[in-house]
Amino acid sequence: MTGGDRRVVVTGLGAITPSGLDVAALWDAVVVGRSAIRRLDGPEFADLAVRIGGQVRGFDATGLVDPPLARRLSPSQLWALAAGDQALADGGIDPAALRAGAALPWDPTRTAVLTATGSGPIDQMQAATRALDTRGPRGVPLGVVVHGAPDAAAALLSERYGARGTAHAVVATCASSAIALGEALRRIRHGYADAVLVVGVEDCLNPVNLAANANLRALASGYEADPSSASRPFDRARRGFVMAQGAAALLLEAEDAARGRGATPLAVLSGFGESSDAHHPTAPHPQGRGAAQAIAAALADAGLDPHAADGIDHINTHGTGTPAGDAAELAAYAAVFGDRARSIPITATKSSTGHLLGASGAVEAVLAVRTLQTGRIPPTINLEDPEFDGWDIVRDAARDADPIRRILSPSFGFGGHNGAVILETAQEAR
Repeated sequence: MTGGDRRVVVTGLGAITPSGLDVAALWDAVVVGRSAIRRLDGPEFADLAVRIGGQVRGFDATGLVDPPLARRLSPSQLWALAAGDQALADGGIDPAALRAGAALPWDPTRTAVLTATGSGPIDQMQAATRALDTRGPRGVPLGVVVHGAPDAAAALLSERYGARGTAHAVVATCASSAIALGEALRRIRHGYADAVLVVGVEDCLNPVNLAANANLRALASGYEADPSSASRPFDRARRGFVMAQGAAALLLEAEDAARGRGATPLAVLSGFGESSDAHHPTAPHPQGRGAAQAIAAALADAGLDPHAADGIDHINTHGTGTPAGDAAELAAYAAVFGDRARSIPITATKSSTGHLLGASGAVEAVLAVRTLQTGRIPPTINLEDPEFDGWDIVRDAARDADPIRRILSPSFGFGGHNGAVILETAQEAR
């Protein structure tokens, strides 16, 4: 095991989202400001107060796994497998060859899988509960024991690729993926792993989750006639977030391991911070105290001065569109960056994708990598009447910005969970 100075690089990306079924489609949709929010398909949504969201459409699992297993798995688990395959392929590794018994390019005992989710395959437990109520104990499906847990996707992925290192789930509501990325960073940096596949996955578009969040008045309501306008972070008329489903994957490696196998780094994961608000089950601390703590820790971890002009060049905000959340988030940036905060270009890509809850941090990290690669900052859509004066919010159209060297991508969740990661260009070194 080496010391704590290994650089951690991103070498592969994958995505199954409402905005597209791969990273290219996701990026193309978000960078032009195309909303993925629609009326929800299915009779189970007919009586709900909120009937809009970001659904994964057109996904075909044919050939992904054997048909008997496909029937036992949740859609979210199939999305996780597909996103994981994409990330490996993007990193120059053939997932089909691995499934056929080919060796991983790293020591399998030092290859880890971390999945991130807010609630896991909740559809499995709901189906089992309905079976218990209608058919009695003997009608409960056996599969709920194996595939009904939040860490089931991690087990499936590790078995799929022969990865014998750590394999488990990180569950921290909407901060899950950011914290999973941070845990992966630490494992590689401190020598416990050479590669970690991080997959954020969420399927929250079910009547129970939708009804509960609507009853909490957390969801944007009243947009059934115009769903694409519902997610509106930082806008004066924002009413709440819009839930979405999907998965996103990032393949992380020690830089020496990546270059040793001839892989080209896409970005560097250089910093991570986390905290707890210790304040309220659902409301953020009004001054963004916990969020600021996590952001400051990520900057310190990356060796960055928050007040330096050569520090963070862009923030892909958590930006969900809740009245309290957006205000607290900007307060956190002001607390950390001081006078410089309002000059940093920020965007809220949930305005296009919707809020994938536990998977959102992985989706936004994928988008941050693409921003670093292209030098283009995606727009915040639906921002018609900004509530917060003086902030450099990228709106209406993507902005070309050169250079973009370092991006902050934070995530905050119910329960006061906060996580923040910093991604840098692969060429950036200090």
